[in-house]
Amino acid sequence: MAQEWNIRSRGHVCSICTKPLVDKAPVISVLKELTDGYERLDCHPECWKAAPRDWEPFSSWEGVYLAPPPPDAKKEPLKKETADDLLRHLIALEDPAMKNVVYVLAVMLERSKILIERDAREQEDHTILRVYEHRRTGESFVVLDPRLRLENLAEVQQQVVALLSGTKTLGEVSAAEEQAKT
Repeated sequence: MAQEWNIRSRGHVCSICTKPLVDKAPVISVLKELTDGYERLDCHPECWKAAPRDWEPFSSWEGVYLAPPPPDAKKEPLKKETADDLLRHLIALEDPAMKNVVYVLAVMLERSKILIERDAREQEDHTILRVYEHRRTGESFVVLDPRLRLENLAEVQQQVVALLSGTKTLGEVSAAEEQAKT
């Protein structure tokens, strides 16, 4: 008998009568021992009680079937991006609410030796525009230095991580940034 077994999720139809399991209805889940592993069965309780069998379950338990949630058509699919891709996307959007995120991404890419700072220009309003060059492609990026304060840096870093990991959308981060201003 193999000791390893791939995890299998609950079935959505009764393993005996093949009728669909009903949301929030009782279900019997059973592991049947085979010569080369295990088989999982999920059954209506009445089907399990009435089914003839010449074997004893390795394990069985009663539970409640929970139907999988329907796919949310309104939810924007989350895509894991690279810092380079995300920076390009945000610069193209020209969303002022994302200026802190753009700056932190540029600094991350500079520290990763993907971008090289070529110039920094102070403007009449005392803002600083930093000019970066992509080491591989030679593209230039002009990024506003928002002069982040140390107490704000952790929050911006969390936003960057959330965007890169795909756990938040641009809209969610932008809305949170706008709300923080008020």
